[in-house]
Amino acid sequence: MKRVLFVCIHNSGRSQMAEAFAKKLGEGIIEVESAGTSPAESLNPVVIEAMREIGYDMSAHHPKPMTSEMVNSADQVITMGCGVVLDGAVESSICPSVFVESEDWALEDPAEQPLEKVRAIRDKIQAKVEELVKCFEV
Repeated sequence: MKRVLFVCIHNSGRSQMAEAFAKKLGEGIIEVESAGTSPAESLNPVVIEAMREIGYDMSAHHPKPMTSEMVNSADQVITMGCGVVLDGAVESSICPSVFVESEDWALEDPAEQPLEKVRAIRDKIQAKVEELVKCFEV
């Protein structure tokens, strides 16, 4: 079974949604966890609401710091937002350096976004997780 680590800055939105989707959609195919390079105190409440709308209860989830053990045990690391342009610059300086297979999904941060925008980000994450799970299916 492949191990996937989803990483974003605060582990309060994107990576948490990806973890939730992957645990459900990839059950029995992949093992998954998420973490942040600078974890927040709690999950974004708008993310919790957006996920609740489609049947995912994330009220008990909490941000976790990324550790070297997490990275070293992962077969693939997926970062979220390293390719996003903010204020005219790509925010690559906030992305983790990893020495395992990795890719960036270049997703906007749902922080301080309205529910409609978080829904769109959620739906992009779900589609990308569905593609990922298909890659790991035998």
